[in-house]
This record gives sequence, structure tokens and C-alpha cells, in this order.
Amino acid sequence: MSAVFGYLRVSGTDQVLDLQRDALAKARCDRVWEEVASGAKNDRPELLDLLEHLRDGDTLVVWRLDRLGRSLPHLIETVEGLRARGMVFKSLTETIHTSSPSGMLIFQIFGALAQFERALIQERTVAGLAAARARGRVGGQPKRIDAAKARQIHRMIEDGTPKSEIAAVLGIGRATLYRHLAMPRS
Repeated sequence: MSAVFGYLRVSGTDQVLDLQRDALAKARCDRVWEEVASGAKNDRPELLDLLEHLRDGDTLVVWRLDRLGRSLPHLIETVEGLRARGMVFKSLTETIHTSSPSGMLIFQIFGALAQFERALIQERTVAGLAAARARGRVGGQPKRIDAAKARQIHRMIEDGTPKSEIAAVLGIGRATLYRHLAMPRS
């Protein structure tokens, strides 16, 4: 016998779940999982528990699409995973129901848009890096140890100054100092 499970989420403790609770109650969910977690977080234990409870033929209901996925690609990946396991996804606000051909079409359009968005972002990134290189800029963080600091480090090492003291005096982290010392001297 298939079941209808609901998932609701708010990002912070100051937000209220009542609107989502009411909507999922109207959808006649057999059980509802509630979570207070940022949508951007990978670690959402209630969602993971819900996904483990779903079986072939079950339906997962959310109030709105953004309650389930961290991003459009993540949402699509999650819903495709459900579909592959024989489950149905339903979003109440967007009236998407993947058991119907029109619901699947809408979802496939979302997938195509997400793929297009990823390609555009990648294209813009490559173009931006090329433009920066053409202006003589290189990526990454600025060097913490310039030539003057490097000379000072080596003088202090020769004088027997402890490395932790060198790092403190120069205002750099010990790991930065050790990385510098591991590099061949030029």
C-alpha cells in the first residue's frame, strides 16, 4: 500500500511552519517530517530520514519546490532519484505532480533550464578569467610573504628565533611560515 509523506522546512528558528503544516494537512499526508535548516546545507537529517522511509509507489509532498532542494540542479537530482526508485513527487504551490505527463514535462523543462544555467555560469567564468589574465591579474589569494618578509624570516631562522615567534612577529600563520620554508629558496 502506497503512502503520502510530507516534508516541510524553514531556514531559521524565527520562522513559522504553520503555513506549510496546514497545506500538508490538506494534502492528507500520512506522516510529515519537519526541519529547521538552511536550504543551502547539505546536512538535513530529517530529509535523509524521510528519503529512507519512501518505498515504491509512495508520494513525497512539499509545500513549495524550494523547501526540498538546495538549488535547481539539486532539486532535479533529488526528484530524478525518487522517480528512478518508483516514487512520485508533488509540489503544492507550483502544482507539479510527477505522476502525470504534464508534471513530468514541467520538471524536464526545469532540468533543461538548470543545465542551461550551469553552461552559462561556466562560460562566464572562463570569459572572466581570460579577461583578468589579459589585464595581468592572476587568481588566488595575494602572497602573504613578500621578498622583504622572506629575507627577515631567513635572518630570524639563522639567529635561532623559534618559528612560532617568527610567525607572530610577522603577522602570518605558522602554516604559512612552514609552507614558505618548505619551498626551494630562489
